[in-house]
Amino acid sequence: MAQLLATAGSNSSTSINFQLVRHTLGFLQSHRTDLVDGSSLDIPLYSEDREKQDGFPQAVRDFYARLRACDGLVLSVNEHNSNPSAYTKNLLDWLSRLDRKFMEGIPVLLMSASGGKRGAQSSREITARMLERFGAEHIVQYSLPGFHDVFRASEGILDPVLKSAHEEAVGAFREHIE
Repeated sequence: MAQLLATAGSNSSTSINFQLVRHTLGFLQSHRTDLVDGSSLDIPLYSEDREKQDGFPQAVRDFYARLRACDGLVLSVNEHNSNPSAYTKNLLDWLSRLDRKFMEGIPVLLMSASGGKRGAQSSREITARMLERFGAEHIVQYSLPGFHDVFRASEGILDPVLKSAHEEAVGAFREHIE
């Protein structure tokens, strides 16, 4: 039984990516999960001056400890102007200052969702490259486009092609954590 850390690259209390993460955890019920709601994390904007003056915020140190204790990460990122959100970038900046290889040895199920046609694909691809730079080796990727049309919290992913692709991605991730 693996220990999974699950979160969304969003600090919105209504994050569709957090909804996708919760849905995905339903397929990983045989594992222990630590679900982190980004809207509850108090992480200041990274700056070298702040790091020198105040050190690392407790929320960053706590997230890092949870990350290093896990056997796999389930992460779904949102997209702002074809890039990861400032929240995602900021969290990764803080973590990389704490430990440049903070992702080493941690398999990742990296997802993205949006209301648009590409499912935040650009953000997901950029985030994957960043995670690789920080040591991630096994990154399974999935995008969910048209979220508001193809997803219901009570039913999950409605489109059969997108649902099948999601199940395949979860299965590939499971191979890396079991």
